[in-house]
Amino acid sequence: MRQSQLFTKTQKTAPKDEVAQNAQLLTRGGFIYKNSAGVYSYLPLGWRVIRNISQIAREEMDAIGGQEMLMSALHDKHYLQATGRWGVDVVYKVIAGGDKEPGFNISWTHEEILAEIAARYVNSYKDLPFAAYQIQTKFRHEPRAKSGLLRGREFLMKDLYSFHVSEEDLYRYYDRVADAYKKVFTRCGLKAYYTLAAGGDFTVSNTHEFQVESSVGEDTVYVCGKCEYAENNEISRLREGSACPKCGGAMREIKAIEVGNIFPLGAKYSKAFGLAFTDEKGEKKDVVMGSYGIGISRLMGTIVEIYHDEKGIIWPDAIAPFTAHLLALNGANGDAVYDALQKAGVNVLYDDREATPGEKFADADLIGIPWRLVVSPKVGEGKVELKRRAEKESRILGMEEVLAAVKQ
Repeated sequence: MRQSQLFTKTQKTAPKDEVAQNAQLLTRGGFIYKNSAGVYSYLPLGWRVIRNISQIAREEMDAIGGQEMLMSALHDKHYLQATGRWGVDVVYKVIAGGDKEPGFNISWTHEEILAEIAARYVNSYKDLPFAAYQIQTKFRHEPRAKSGLLRGREFLMKDLYSFHVSEEDLYRYYDRVADAYKKVFTRCGLKAYYTLAAGGDFTVSNTHEFQVESSVGEDTVYVCGKCEYAENNEISRLREGSACPKCGGAMREIKAIEVGNIFPLGAKYSKAFGLAFTDEKGEKKDVVMGSYGIGISRLMGTIVEIYHDEKGIIWPDAIAPFTAHLLALNGANGDAVYDALQKAGVNVLYDDREATPGEKFADADLIGIPWRLVVSPKVGEGKVELKRRAEKESRILGMEEVLAAVKQ
């Protein structure tokens, strides 16, 4: 893509109402636009990142048998009333035309919706197990919308739901999802701790979160320095220096950002919607469910909090909006290099604007694409200056060498 055709532009200064680094840098770089507190639009560069994160999640969910679907965002109140969640504070309620009282809510979560759908199709133990997921916008009446994409009122989530004949079968799949989540976060460039946590409004049993260490994180987590066993402070009796209950190693206290969670739901939602099956003996039993979420947009914000410097964002390769950022300086024509990169299958943003070298370098650092390629009279005919965003040193190479390095 030619940068001269990109309708968004970078900003030299951060918005005064944004404190979090992810909000400042994503706004300045032209990735997001703040519509109101906790509500953001994803601009072309930002949407490319979101798509890349979503695709990683999609691939890992498909690998464990997840079936992708898309559920309604507008829910009749009978869904949450059936499980006693209509009164939960974070639910946005909607009054339909002509009604005096709210009769709908906009999607907070989808356990109830899919439980009712599944009841239409599940009859026998032969219909189980199965898992279905979606990537969809969620809405929560967050009283403390802050920290950019880390705490929003509207956000993108990947939510997976699984259905089983027994708790034993659920926990087998639960462990598979945990492994798949670790792969998602690793592919996104993050180290996430598998953390024992409370159930909240979803289940009465303990659950697990995936926590990324960060000084801006709102959660306090105790992590073993030896085996990495972790517990959320909300339920933990451990403290800094406590012995790990798994290996005896010393626990350390960290601040962390929650990027995912998994819940063993049991039969709570199945009972509410008559979701049952007939087993091999002809006995009627409730389906056992699990629920699993990854905050796609929160993950984007977390990555920026972890990967940035004083100049801007440093995107991990797998989720960057483009692989290469080509800069043509001082009247040089980069069209030939641009064409060669495209023919080689390299996603490239071509800065063909009439701007000073200083402006182009500053924008490249702010936007944070992994590879920077420069063509200029100084570099020389047929040569390209190649540099990784996270590194200080650059190299002058021929086009074949550039393609080999970038594609690797």
